[in-house]
Amino acid sequence: MTEPLPPGEFRDLLSRALEGTVDADTRRPAPHTLYMPDAHRTALYVDSTVVRGDRGVGKTFWARSLLDPELREAAAVEYRINRLNRLKVSPGFGMDIAADYPGPLVLPSLLAGGALPAEIWHAILLTALGQPELQATGSWADRVLWVRTHPDSAEATIVQADAEAAAENVVRLLVFDGLEHLHADWDTRNRLIAELLRLALRMRFGTRNIRLKVFLRPDMLDAAKQLFPDASKLSGNAARLEWTRTDLYGLLFHHLANEDDEAAERFRRFTGGWKGFESATQVRYMATPSLRNDEETQRPLFERIAGEFMGTNVRQGRPYAWLPNHLMDGNSLISPRSFLKALSVAAETTQATRPSHDRALHHDALRDGVREASKVRVDQIVEDTPWVKLAIAPLKGCQVPISMREIIRIWEDCDLPGLLREETSRYAQADSPELVRTGPRDPDDLERLVDELSGLGVLRHRPRTKAEKLDLYSLLDLPDIYRLAFGLGRLGGIAVAKK
Repeated sequence: MTEPLPPGEFRDLLSRALEGTVDADTRRPAPHTLYMPDAHRTALYVDSTVVRGDRGVGKTFWARSLLDPELREAAAVEYRINRLNRLKVSPGFGMDIAADYPGPLVLPSLLAGGALPAEIWHAILLTALGQPELQATGSWADRVLWVRTHPDSAEATIVQADAEAAAENVVRLLVFDGLEHLHADWDTRNRLIAELLRLALRMRFGTRNIRLKVFLRPDMLDAAKQLFPDASKLSGNAARLEWTRTDLYGLLFHHLANEDDEAAERFRRFTGGWKGFESATQVRYMATPSLRNDEETQRPLFERIAGEFMGTNVRQGRPYAWLPNHLMDGNSLISPRSFLKALSVAAETTQATRPSHDRALHHDALRDGVREASKVRVDQIVEDTPWVKLAIAPLKGCQVPISMREIIRIWEDCDLPGLLREETSRYAQADSPELVRTGPRDPDDLERLVDELSGLGVLRHRPRTKAEKLDLYSLLDLPDIYRLAFGLGRLGGIAVAKK
C-alpha cells in the first residue's frame, strides 16, 4: 500500500463520491456507479421472473441497468452471464414517463372505462412485441379494445414473436418496476400485480424466448399471492435484493475508487488491486474480492476513515460494525441508501464541526448520520405505507423496549382504529363514491396491527425462549432506523435529538 490520503482529502473524496447516491430514483445508473454484489447475481438471471426487495435496495437501479445496453454488457462480463448479451429489453412499467406503457393518469381511466387488468398487460406486451395494429395507434384505450376483440390475433402474435426470437437466438424481456405507483387503491393495485404475475407465469412456462421480469416489494408480492395462488410457482425461485455488511462497505469503496479525480486514483493506489474496465464513456474500476467480501480486509480500511472506536474505548463500539447495526430494520435488513446517506452526512458534519479531526469521519458525526438516515427512511415508509405514521406517532416519547400491552393501551386511548378509518376516507377518489383502501388489513385488530408492523420491519419482537409465547406482555423494539425519527427513546442508545 502507498501512503493514505490525509483526513481532509479523504473527507472531501467521501463527500464528492456520495453526492446524490441516495437519489437512486432520479439519478441514472452509469458504468462507474454500477456495483454488483455477488448476492445480486440471481436477480439478473433471465428466468428469475420475480425480484423481491424493500425500498432502497436497488430495484429501480437494476431495472434501469437492464434497459441500458452498456450496463447490461458490464453485468454480463462481471457476473459471467452470457445470456444478458442476447436480450432485447423493453420497459413494461416503471418510474419513467414513457410511451411504452400507460402512465398514472391513463391507467386509472382505462380501469374506470371497464378495461380488465389482464387486457392492459396483454396490450403492453403485444405492443412491445411489435403487433402492427397496436403500434399503429397511440391510444391505450384502443389497444385494450383490440386485445379484447382480437384474442386469436393476440395469441398468434405471441407465438410468432417467440418463433422469431428463437430464430434470432435472442430473448425478448419486458421489465416491470415501480409497481407501488400503479394505483392509489391498494386492492386495485394488488389485482393488477396478480394479473401481471399470471401473465409472467404464462410466458415463463408457455414460451421459450419471451420473459417478464417483475421487481416487487415483498409485502406487495405476498398480497398478490392471496389473489393468484399460482404466483407461488414464481416466488419459489424469486431473487432477493439484500445487502450484507461486506456488500455495503464494498459499495462504499467502489464509489470512492470510481470518482474521476486524483484523490480517487490515490485511493486506488493505497488500497491496491483495482482492475479497470473501459466502457464506451469511461473506465470502471472493480475491487479485489477481499476488499469486496472480506471483513478482515475492510475493517482496518474503514478504521482509517472513521477511527477504531465510537468514542474513547471499545465499550462504545467499533465503527465498522456499529454503523450497519444501527441502520438495520426489524427484519435485519439494511438499505444501501440509508448506509450511504449516513456516511454522506457524517462527512459533511465532520467538516463543519471538526475539520481538523485526525480521521475523515468523527464518531459523533456518524451518530448524526444515523439520525438523518432515520428521517429519510421514515419518509420513505410513510410514502409507501401512510398508515405507519398514524400507528407509531402516538408512541412518541416512550422508551423501548415496550410491551405489546402498553402499545395497545396507547392505541386504544387515541382511538387508532378510528384514525385509520378516517385517513382511508381521505384517499377516496373525487369521481367515485367508493373508498380507496390504503390502510392495514384490519384496523380494529390491534394485535394483528403489531404483526403487520413487524412484517414491515418497523417493530421487532425481543428474543424469547421457545417455551415462551408471544402475548400482551411481550416486549417490542423499534430499530434505530425508525426509532430516532419517530421520537422514541432508548436507555443508553443514540439520543433522539443531538445534544
